[in-house]
Amino acid sequence: MHLVAIGVNHNTAPIEMRERLAFDDACLGDVLSKLRSNSGVSESCLISTCNRTEIYAVIDQRQNDSVLIDFLADYAGIERAELETCAYRYCGHHAAKHLFQVASGLDSMALGETQILGQIRSAYCIASDGDHTGSILDNLFQRAIAVGKRARTETRISQGAFSIGAAAVELARFVLGSLDGRTALLVGAGKMSKLATTHLKSNGIDKVYVCSRTPARVEQLVEELGGEAVDMDCLEDALREADVLISSTSSHDPVITRDLIEKVMSARCRSPIIMIDIAVPRDVEPQVSELGGVFLYDIDDLRFLVERSEGERQAEVANVMKIVDDETADFLTHLRSLEAVPLIKQVRAKFDSVYESEWERCASKLSHLSDDDRECVRRALKSAVTKLTHDPIIRMKDYAANGGSHKLDVARELFGIPSDDHKQ
Repeated sequence: MHLVAIGVNHNTAPIEMRERLAFDDACLGDVLSKLRSNSGVSESCLISTCNRTEIYAVIDQRQNDSVLIDFLADYAGIERAELETCAYRYCGHHAAKHLFQVASGLDSMALGETQILGQIRSAYCIASDGDHTGSILDNLFQRAIAVGKRARTETRISQGAFSIGAAAVELARFVLGSLDGRTALLVGAGKMSKLATTHLKSNGIDKVYVCSRTPARVEQLVEELGGEAVDMDCLEDALREADVLISSTSSHDPVITRDLIEKVMSARCRSPIIMIDIAVPRDVEPQVSELGGVFLYDIDDLRFLVERSEGERQAEVANVMKIVDDETADFLTHLRSLEAVPLIKQVRAKFDSVYESEWERCASKLSHLSDDDRECVRRALKSAVTKLTHDPIIRMKDYAANGGSHKLDVARELFGIPSDDHKQ
């Protein structure tokens, strides 16, 4: 069995590609079920955020990782060759190291950001609850979550880190010069909007409108952080008043169209509006940027701000990498040890077979003993077999963990176990 990771992120693929590969949490279970129907995929987990889509899978043969590329391409309606120009793949412990770096915030647009750890945990829970993970991915993702926690508690990698929501507010302040006395409209009421509301308030925004297709979330956010709830039917009216729009819904279709903004801008008498679309797929039709008075930015436009804020956190990268490398080495040892599992099962089965046949052979000769005495003899025979196999099994685990595949071959020959190559 082989561990493989395949994906795209903000460093390798533009937003136009990432939004075609976006999965929302509600469909992850179905997506993983379809993936499992592919021959050779025994375990899988899918991470999909605004900045990345990654599949982690356990496959029966290393060359079968092509099924993952084919799956992503078919889902997104992308030519395989086009996807391969921006996709990356990692195998074995390299896949583990990549996931540990992602969980630590080292692979994020905003170095050290904390939201990715929760997204990894959520993706793993969905995969695990749907029985799409097994011993390898369970171990990998549990370690990754622990690595992410260690990175943030044992180093300063997250100190002063921008979230995407905070970066959006900083961009608005950068463009307008000041948010004092301004009006902001948030479309979407998820975590991004919550973070954006907090930063808008701390930057002196005068009024915040919150609009979403989920009224309960809007009411919760407004009650917790302040602002004013707006019904989606009143979106046009709110846009006429807003100086800043920050949009972050999970819609797969544009929420804000060119036709809508044409009417809004006519009513605003061309008064400028800053529109920051941090959703993937995008909430605002790109053609909106062609209209006079509209300054439209997407999530990739935030890169210069988050890079400018890194500063001291860059010095912590080496400390986080030490954690990542240590945990990767431990996982590699675990991964190698799994190589011995089939042989150990075969050895145990062979010794159990010897025990069963020998007990069956001599049990009839012990009829003169009481039931208790017969049971005592049976347990002694079983215990002797178990003790005889204990040390060899420990050695086989050690051989595998330390890369001693040739020693496993010797053990297989010693115990008379046929290799997989000779099985019918």
